[in-house]
Amino acid sequence: MTRPLREARISAEAIGANTATLRRLVPTTHAMAIVKADGYGHGAVTAARAALEAGVDHLGVADLDEAFELRAAGIDAPVLAWLHDPEADFAAAAEAGIALGISSGPQLARAAASGHRATVHIKVDTGLSRNGVIEAEWGPLVEQLAAHVAAGEVALGGVFSHLSNTSPDDDRGQVVAFERFLDAVRSVGLDPGIRHLAASAAALDHPAARYDMVRLGIGLYGIAPERHLRGTLPLVPAMQLSARVVGLKRVPAGSGVSYGFLHRTTVPTTLALVPLGYADGVPRAAVDAPVRIGDGVHRVVGRIAMDQVVVDVGDAPVEIGDRAVLWGDPAEGDPGVDEWADAAGTIAYELVTRLGRRVHRTGA
Repeated sequence: MTRPLREARISAEAIGANTATLRRLVPTTHAMAIVKADGYGHGAVTAARAALEAGVDHLGVADLDEAFELRAAGIDAPVLAWLHDPEADFAAAAEAGIALGISSGPQLARAAASGHRATVHIKVDTGLSRNGVIEAEWGPLVEQLAAHVAAGEVALGGVFSHLSNTSPDDDRGQVVAFERFLDAVRSVGLDPGIRHLAASAAALDHPAARYDMVRLGIGLYGIAPERHLRGTLPLVPAMQLSARVVGLKRVPAGSGVSYGFLHRTTVPTTLALVPLGYADGVPRAAVDAPVRIGDGVHRVVGRIAMDQVVVDVGDAPVEIGDRAVLWGDPAEGDPGVDEWADAAGTIAYELVTRLGRRVHRTGA
């Protein structure tokens, strides 16, 4: 079968292997695979199934639509969603067995009113200043929680937060704050349930933050969660992004390339046209990023456009129809997505999660 013009090949096998690797490195009682944002661009259902088969026992998503997608696919593992539309259907979520991440008293009241004894995980703000109950509201919140639990309106499934990964001192301060909230929960006679604070980076770097469960995100997809961990983790990239070469042009020295002529050729050379651009999620700023065509790695030249990039292939024997790989597994000779992230001044998380709908996801 002919491969698509633009393709992201996704390896469920790699996701499973990465899951198993991370579980060996971080052997907590429970582990949650984070499959939000369509599995970081890899396909939520594909990622969830691979991770569950390889040893996680919980799944995490941002919102309820993502959770319902997993249920519609027949996945019945515990799922937690924590970023809620003010009008999100908590009753439907509770009926589907989806745990609700709760960040405020009003959210907790809505969960209690769902009529289905919703399972809740209380999200506490330990210093990141995003969602989560702030410390000034901890007292009233735990009293409210105790009342709802006593009335049989909610079940407390867990307590969680998120580290900033700013510095060891900042992380330690957040651990201390998390412990204070756990004490507040216990002070009203409640068991905190599953305690989870560490995402991928903290799970690897801060054993004290692991508690009962770690949340494994970017590492599942073969990307190191922190720059200082690059090359030190035996992870396998799960995505290869490529497109077929659709044009070749031999140009003389001094030829301008793409908008603004940011690049002018210095010698006679061949330019290859690859139909991936910022409409497909390829960062406009990634000038000089690497592209593999055949056995050679070449460089993007000129401004990346909405639909296309230009690659200087010199005198290499490239033909129309050849596959141009922007990123994939360096062990197989492909550029790494981190190289593209560096060229664009961003992080790999952003690149894999923002691929556009013209890019066909296929199995490896």
